[in-house]
Amino acid sequence: MVVISIRFRLIRIVARLTSDCSHFSLIYHESDFLSKHSGIKSPSGLKFADNTAMKKILSLFLLTVFLLTTATISAQSLHVGVFGGTSSYSGDLVEKYFPGHGQTKAAFGVTANYELFDQIFLRGGLTYARVGGADSLGEKPNLKLRNLSFQSSILEFSVLGEFYLMNLYNRRYSPYLFGGLALYHFDPYAYTVTGQKVFLQPLSTEGQGLPGYTNKPYKLTQLAIPFGGGIKYAINDNFRIGLEFGLRKLFTDHLDDLSTNFADQTDLLNAKGQLAVDMAYREDEVVGGNPSYPAKGAQRGSVEHKDFYYTLGLHLTYRIGGDNSGGIFSNFSGKRKYKSGCPPNPM
Repeated sequence: MVVISIRFRLIRIVARLTSDCSHFSLIYHESDFLSKHSGIKSPSGLKFADNTAMKKILSLFLLTVFLLTTATISAQSLHVGVFGGTSSYSGDLVEKYFPGHGQTKAAFGVTANYELFDQIFLRGGLTYARVGGADSLGEKPNLKLRNLSFQSSILEFSVLGEFYLMNLYNRRYSPYLFGGLALYHFDPYAYTVTGQKVFLQPLSTEGQGLPGYTNKPYKLTQLAIPFGGGIKYAINDNFRIGLEFGLRKLFTDHLDDLSTNFADQTDLLNAKGQLAVDMAYREDEVVGGNPSYPAKGAQRGSVEHKDFYYTLGLHLTYRIGGDNSGGIFSNFSGKRKYKSGCPPNPM
């Protein structure tokens, strides 16, 4: 009855998400900073996440949970979980993995895992993460002068396959691998010298979408390929905890709004306003920096490698419907445990 109740609650939530996305309190609006400084009307992209992207990602996750719950009414093979840890990115604005100085940030999420076999799971997940980077926090003098920076929140929905090398109904621990497909939303922003928060994608800092430029504006909602692995420990037959590391292969080099070359200063000024010029070139803010805006086509970033982001953290799961009379601290059986908590009827 609990599972059936969950199913109907999810149906109502998904229906509400599909019909009206204005109910989300997670979305916050920034001030019309662009309007005041550049004459550009602030589009919906100047939010934590636009309504459409939020609706799609959250709806997909809840629909996945609904489908998994439906499939497990009698099988009792659904594991629900929570994830907590750190997130970082690799790109033009960091020089090493898990960088310090506040550039490694927090990540958390929820999961629903369907047990296809003892060692093979189908996993749906919703993850919120933050990433960032800054030239000023690096060690290379030429990059310190460039003085660019960014931060972004990421909301990700993923569907993964998990494979365990050993059976956790028979062993205490097992290494595991996972991989699949993800849909994520990001929205890079930076701060002006006066501390104002400015979202970067609408500014076309490298000429994206401007007349005479071939590069198109990058999309804020894209696909990624998540993969990784870890080691999981069976606290008992129902509770498991794992330490896992996950990478996301991206198909964009603009997670940090930095990839190619400078646009012409006049072109950018006429199309997007002074704020776009100021955020595209920031060396003039640094003592000893060149006050002159670079010529059109001068290198701004590197296209040699795509950006990617990654997470490291703990993943705790609980198997719904199993025998858990002793709670989380109940004994581990050390042998195959029947999923219903009791052996099958010999008849």
